[in-house]
Amino acid sequence: MLEPRAQVRRIGILDHTVPIASSKAVTARTLGPQTRFVLRLAAADAARIAQVAGLTLAGPINRANEYQRRTAARLGPDEWLLLAPEGEATALRDATAAALAGCHHTLVDISHRNAAIEITGRAAPDVINAGCPLDLGLDRFKPGDATRTLFGKVEIVLIRLDDAGGVPVYRLEFWRSFGRFVHGFIVEVAREFA
Repeated sequence: MLEPRAQVRRIGILDHTVPIASSKAVTARTLGPQTRFVLRLAAADAARIAQVAGLTLAGPINRANEYQRRTAARLGPDEWLLLAPEGEATALRDATAAALAGCHHTLVDISHRNAAIEITGRAAPDVINAGCPLDLGLDRFKPGDATRTLFGKVEIVLIRLDDAGGVPVYRLEFWRSFGRFVHGFIVEVAREFA
């Protein structure tokens, strides 16, 4: 197999799109390339090991936790989405492999597959609900909640991050090939709140 001699810079699918509307009610921004892994591990092993690279695995399904700019979202009984800054792929992979030595697991790098948009503001739940069937009321989908759902016709992972000064912050993770659709959908809906 041909191996590249130099680090190849990943170009985000949304790098050259028009900016999303920003107002006091809602702000959306595209997120650049990031390290992303899907971890599959038996629930019993996750409960026994409890942590990988500072991230909690033993928490309930549909919850996310953050540690030093890394996030682990538990999406099923044996599935986690691990997120970290772009340059941390090797460190996260090695820390996970060391913590899970002796456990049957899979760790797949999907950094090249996904893109993400962050939506912030008091109208953020309304913007997302234009394409998502979940009840995103502030008392229903709380900080730290994470789930796989739909946005329009696209499967997404939706994570509600810690509120920024009482203002909700959401992260939408989706396949790159749907990037322009998701971006355009958000642009159209956000115009109502501009």
